[in-house]
Amino acid sequence: MLTDIETFQQTLAASGLPPVLSRRHDSGEFRADVVARDLGPLKLIELVTPEGECFRDARCSRADDEELWQIDLVTRGRARVEQGRDTADLGPTDLVLIDPARPVRFTSTACTHVTMLVPRRELRLRPGDAARLAGVRIKGNRGPGALVSSLARDMARSLTGFRTGEAHRSAAAVIELISVALEAQLGDARPCPDEALRDRVLGYIEARLSDRDLVPAGIAAAHHISVRRLHKLFEDQPLTVAALIRRRRLERCRADLTHSDRTVAAVAARWGFGDPAHFSRLFKATYGYGAAALTSNDRARTVKAPAARHGKDGGAHVVER
Repeated sequence: MLTDIETFQQTLAASGLPPVLSRRHDSGEFRADVVARDLGPLKLIELVTPEGECFRDARCSRADDEELWQIDLVTRGRARVEQGRDTADLGPTDLVLIDPARPVRFTSTACTHVTMLVPRRELRLRPGDAARLAGVRIKGNRGPGALVSSLARDMARSLTGFRTGEAHRSAAAVIELISVALEAQLGDARPCPDEALRDRVLGYIEARLSDRDLVPAGIAAAHHISVRRLHKLFEDQPLTVAALIRRRRLERCRADLTHSDRTVAAVAARWGFGDPAHFSRLFKATYGYGAAALTSNDRARTVKAPAARHGKDGGAHVVER
């Protein structure tokens, strides 16, 4: 059991869990623990944490986190998870899907929980389904959710003795169960026409991010709707169409700069930014550090950004609309 927050944070970082920033902890004796296990491509991390709050924003975002889905299970205590427009109040056995690439806030009592990190390539979710599921409570006392909950709780400390082939086959079975539980959460409800059209637009945008001519007017024409109708589809979404394109291009640029030897200007041009100076300003405003920082020799390490502009809640504020 760990008894100081510094050691806990170091152990947490070494576990592979997407990083979070601590906001407050119980003023009493600090007691926490981290146990991480791998099963093929699946990672399970059991956490014992004191009462407190933590959050994830652009300052601690990593390119690698865009390749993961995070499923959290509470085994003792209570927790609240806020992501996007949804809030999941979790009790023992409950689960929640979290997108590690998006801001999230956690509040909990003294708590024990299990986090499962699943590669997105293994757990394929359509953008519309992921948006409906992230931050939503999945009951762990019935149906497929109960099976996943029970299995994750038992696996967290018992993943030993697997040969490589056995680990990958077992992970595939667990991931399939997770998929079944997520599909059950979606239920038989079919998306309304607006949601279905928005999903098609999102797929169209994702496939054409490198096209410098990707603009709302062209997107609307490709889907045989007016620009006004296109904007109305995104009225209740976190980002407008233009802001969504800009954000996804920035995310692709950050991933390229982290994992390649291309220059900032070359990467910016590849993903539709014609003005390198404008790209550099936009990148720094979004992430709190310059794009050039990712081209240095130590880019494999998490970039520790200079302080971004903060609001009262401590989060970095970037105007997207």
